[in-house]
Amino acid sequence: MTLPTAVPADTSPISAWDSGDGLDAVWRSIVVESRARANDIHLPISFAFAERLCDAYPEADSLVVRVAILLHDTGWARVDESRILSEGFTGDWRQADVRYEHERHGCAIAREVLPPLGYDPAFITRVTDIIDGHDTRPDSRSLEDSLVRDADRLWRFTPAGIALASGWFGLTPAEYCRRLRSEIIPELLTEAAVQMADAELSRSESLLKTGQLS
Repeated sequence: MTLPTAVPADTSPISAWDSGDGLDAVWRSIVVESRARANDIHLPISFAFAERLCDAYPEADSLVVRVAILLHDTGWARVDESRILSEGFTGDWRQADVRYEHERHGCAIAREVLPPLGYDPAFITRVTDIIDGHDTRPDSRSLEDSLVRDADRLWRFTPAGIALASGWFGLTPAEYCRRLRSEIIPELLTEAAVQMADAELSRSESLLKTGQLS
């Protein structure tokens, strides 16, 4: 059962805006890590969805959510690039060793970059508790964890996410859109994320002509 929200979800297209998130120093600290596995596309789009989810669930600690989503996939930069696609997107990809590895590396990166920026140990632990298991742990342990997990998935529904991920999985865009609808939407944990995913996927399918190019 998805977590309901009393606040209407913003399902309009994700677009550029100056959110004034106050996290420029954190973004600058992971420039190198952003170059791995298209993180420089994935992380900003996922971050934008995370901010919208925080608006829909104002009871969440938005700073924990925003820092966790910003850092959650940085660990891919420390995984052998040749293994990312060969192991992380084939077979039982959800439980591939490289997925556990990138989570461990992501926690290590958070512990490296956050203390010099003034974040205290308790806050960092809350962030790493989310990063550790965001891909591989079956259960969400907090509202903030759920919002990060949903934001991590929501980027896949955008044209950019479909373009990249369909190639990683060796699928056509139409095939990948069908997977999003049948497999990923049911995994979403919050009502707001389901609404955003439905709206975003409908726009992407229309734009990409998946009905005609099926």
